[in-house]
Amino acid sequence: MLPNGKRNLHGGRHNHCITSPVYRQKVREMNTLLAKRYGSHPGVILWHLSNEYGGACCCDLCRAKFRDLLRERYHNDIKELNHAWWTSFWSHTYNSFEQIDPPMDQGEHSVLGLVLDWRRFTTANTADFIRNEIEPLQEYAPSLPVTTNFMWLFGGLDYNQISKEIDVISWDAYPRWHNEQPVYEVASETAFNHAMMRAFKRGQPFMLMESTPSQVNWMPFNKLKRPGIHQLACLQAVASGSDTVLYFQFRMGRGSFEQFHGAVVNHTGRDDTRVFREVSQVGEMLKDLSQVAGSIPAPRAAVIYDWDNRWAIEDMAGAAKEDKKYNETCIQHFRAMLRLGEDPDVISSTESFAGYDLIAAPMLYMLKPGVAQRLKEFVAGGGVLVTTWLTGYVDESTLAFLGGFPGDGLMELTGVEASELDTLYPGQSNKVLWSGREYRAAEFCELLTLRGAKAAGTYQEDFYAGQPAVTVHPYGKGMSVHIAARVEEGCLLDIYRDIFKERRMGGEPLPMGLEIHSRINEEKRYRFYLNFSEEGVTLPPIPVSCRDILSGKELAAGDAPELPGYGFMVTVEQR
Repeated sequence: MLPNGKRNLHGGRHNHCITSPVYRQKVREMNTLLAKRYGSHPGVILWHLSNEYGGACCCDLCRAKFRDLLRERYHNDIKELNHAWWTSFWSHTYNSFEQIDPPMDQGEHSVLGLVLDWRRFTTANTADFIRNEIEPLQEYAPSLPVTTNFMWLFGGLDYNQISKEIDVISWDAYPRWHNEQPVYEVASETAFNHAMMRAFKRGQPFMLMESTPSQVNWMPFNKLKRPGIHQLACLQAVASGSDTVLYFQFRMGRGSFEQFHGAVVNHTGRDDTRVFREVSQVGEMLKDLSQVAGSIPAPRAAVIYDWDNRWAIEDMAGAAKEDKKYNETCIQHFRAMLRLGEDPDVISSTESFAGYDLIAAPMLYMLKPGVAQRLKEFVAGGGVLVTTWLTGYVDESTLAFLGGFPGDGLMELTGVEASELDTLYPGQSNKVLWSGREYRAAEFCELLTLRGAKAAGTYQEDFYAGQPAVTVHPYGKGMSVHIAARVEEGCLLDIYRDIFKERRMGGEPLPMGLEIHSRINEEKRYRFYLNFSEEGVTLPPIPVSCRDILSGKELAAGDAPELPGYGFMVTVEQR
C-alpha cells in the first residue's frame, strides 16, 4: 500500500509496500535528510506527511503482519478467534492462524469478523507507518508539529485512530456545490465533516488543507461555484473551527490528470479573472478576522460516528442489502440540530462525553466494550441520549447480543426492547404521529416492546399501527429518547426542538439555509451567521450587544438584521 492511495496486490513484490522494512528505511532516510536540512528553517512551521493515505495491500508481508495482529488480538488462541468470528457457520473453522488470508477480491467475505478485522488492520498498519515517518522528524526537529490531510468521510481508514498519531488535524474539503441537492444540504454535510475534524482534537483549531476556488476535475460533473459561494464556504470552515483556508492548487498545470482542476491562477496567468477576484476577497476577509484565530467552538451537543460501526453496518447481512444510509442518518441528526441553532461535535463512541448536554447515537449498531456503561453514566448524570433503530445489536466482533436488543445494558437505559425490524421496499412508507402531527417514515421501522419507557410517538399504518415509534425514558437525572423509524427531517426537527426546549438549548428552527456557528476564547465570543440560500433572510434577534467585525457596525440586543442571498455576518461580543 502506498501513502498516495495506490494498491499493491502482487504477492512477493514489496518495493513500495508500507510493511516492507526496505521501503520504511528509505522513508526514514528521506525524512531524516529533510529534518536535518529544513527543521530549523524559519519558513517551516509544520510537517505535512504523505498525502491522503489510503489503499490496501495483500502481499505476503502484509498477510504475515495481519496474522500477527490477529494473534495479539486473540491472545494467540485460534479457538478464541473462531468464536469471535463465529466460523463454525458454513464450516469456516480455522485450525491455525497461518490458514487466514485477507478478504481479497476473490477471497472470503462472508466471515464478517474477518472483513472487520482486516479493515482494522489496514488502519493499524497505516498508523504504524505514520509513526515510522514521524520518528526522524521528531528526532531532528522536535518543535515542529506534524499533520496529514484527511478526506470527506473516507471509508478506508478509521480516522479516529489515525488522528491520534498527528499533532494538527487537517482535511480536504470538496463539496458538490450546485448539484441536485439544495445548497443548504451540501453546506450542512460540509459542516458535519468540519465538526468531525475539530472533534478529533477538542480544544484545538483544525486546518482546511485543500479546497478549490472554482471547480474540481474528478467528479462526474464538474460545476463551477456560483458567485458568492466560495467566500461563504471559506467562512463556514473558519466558523466551524478552522484557522486556515488553503487551496489546491495555486496555478493550473499545463498537463497530466489535474491540468483542469480549479486554481487561483488559470492557464491565462492573469489576475483579472472572476476566480482571482473572489480569492482576493477571501484574503481581505481573513485579515479582518485574524482575531478569531486560536478561538474554538464549544458545542453542547455531539453526534456519535464510528468507523467500526460503519463497517459493521455496511457488511451486515440483514435489514437492507444495499446502502443502509448510516452516513446520511448521522448527517440528518446533525442537520436537525444545526437548524435549531446548535452546532454539535461529531465524535467516536470511545471519546469522552464530558462537556456535552446531549448526545445523539444514530444507528449505533456495534457497542464496543464499556460504551454502554459510559452512556448510562452520561444520562444518569443529567445528559440526554438520542438513539435510533439498529442500536446495540452486536458487540465489537459483530456477534449478536443475547437477551434482546439493545444489548449490553442499554435496554435498561432506553427502556425499550427492539423485537423486530421491518425493512420497507423503495416507495413504501409508514406514518409516525408525534405531538399531534403526522410524519413520513421510510426504509426502516423497528417494532418496540416497552420496558419502562413511555410512547411519545406511534406508528399509524400496517399491522403495527398504534405501537410505539418514539419513546422517552427518564434515567437518573437525564433521559433517553429512542426513535425507532427513519423519519423525515421535519419529524427529527420537531423531536429535537421539544428536547431543546426542555433542556434550554437551541431555539426555534432557523430560516432554511441559515447556519449559526460560534467560537470562543477566554474573553470573547464570535458568532458566524451564514446564509446558504439565494434568498435573503431575517436573522433571529441578536442575543447581546455586539459588533459586526466585517462592517464595523454596532448591534444592540434584540436587533434582527437582514442577510442577502449567500450573505454573512460575523459578530464579536464580550463573554
